Amino acid sequence: MRLFWAPQTRSTRAIWMLEEAGIDYEMELVDIRSPDRENSKEFLRASPMGKVPAVVDGKVAMSESAAICIYVADRYAAGTLAPAIDDASRGKYLYWTIYTPAVVEPAMSEKFSNVEPNRVRSGWGDFDSMIKTFDEGLEGKKWILGDRFTAADVMLGSSAVFMRMFDMLPDTKNVSNYADRCLARPALQKANEIASG
Repeated sequence: MRLFWAPQTRSTRAIWMLEEAGIDYEMELVDIRSPDRENSKEFLRASPMGKVPAVVDGKVAMSESAAICIYVADRYAAGTLAPAIDDASRGKYLYWTIYTPAVVEPAMSEKFSNVEPNRVRSGWGDFDSMIKTFDEGLEGKKWILGDRFTAADVMLGSSAVFMRMFDMLPDTKNVSNYADRCLARPALQKANEIASG
């Protein structure tokens, strides 16, 4: 598998996921910040918008961190990093895996940009309801599905850590401790080391 990545981007999620899955991969740095860059055909096949992370795995070429996490978990760690298709927890797993791009990131962007929230217009609600739902989802659990760490935790954990790093994480009952547990995972520590340099 080849991972197209750039530092200080959502690529860290993909690296974390690949490390959790324990599969071999190679990395290709993409200079996403250069307006004059020329993207390879292979990268654009995986990411037509020229965004990272993106992966090529044989005939599979795709981008978007949540999609990559779902793919890697299903393809390489089904039953461990992803509930099986017929597992009753699959629905909640998919909900929480998509929660970061569908709810957390828009709510954070709105808050960071000082945009007045409109819960009727916005499918993500607002920042406060996003945090409340996230915090309640972790109530009495080590990981979002209980005792089992999954790809959903890669996505959610990256959000919890990011919010804390940028002082956006309010005082919560569960999310702050969850961020600590994520940061203690060797795969995330390795991903942070790789992504930083």
